[in-house]
Amino acid sequence: METGTHIRLVLWKAAKAVERLDRQSIARTGLKLTDFQIMEVLLNKGPLPINTIAGKVLLTSGSMTAAVNRLEKKAYVQRIQDPSDGRCFYVHLTGTGRRIIRHAYDEHARRLEKIAGFLSVAERKELVRLLKKVGKGTEALS
Repeated sequence: METGTHIRLVLWKAAKAVERLDRQSIARTGLKLTDFQIMEVLLNKGPLPINTIAGKVLLTSGSMTAAVNRLEKKAYVQRIQDPSDGRCFYVHLTGTGRRIIRHAYDEHARRLEKIAGFLSVAERKELVRLLKKVGKGTEALS
């Protein structure tokens, strides 16, 4: 029987290997990691308030503001004030930003597919099911 300690070690090593490939893949797109993450969220979720994006990409308010400023200077995103709440700004991808992230995301997805390629379709489904089970069970313990 595999111990909890061994399972944790195997999960950690696998996660580190995937993260290393993930970061290398994003670096190949020419975007900074945080820029890629922000633009990917906007591509898949649509315009969002800055604080919502920050929560999804795990950035502090200050780091998020700096990243959005950087993306605005490149004309990849724009802030648009919420007409119903003047204190809230939504971040939108521009046409240029959408083209850049779509291409970068497609390239990145192809590279990540190589990881999943080690598994059959049934193994992929089982892995996801088991990881969700571990994640939910662990959350219930805390």
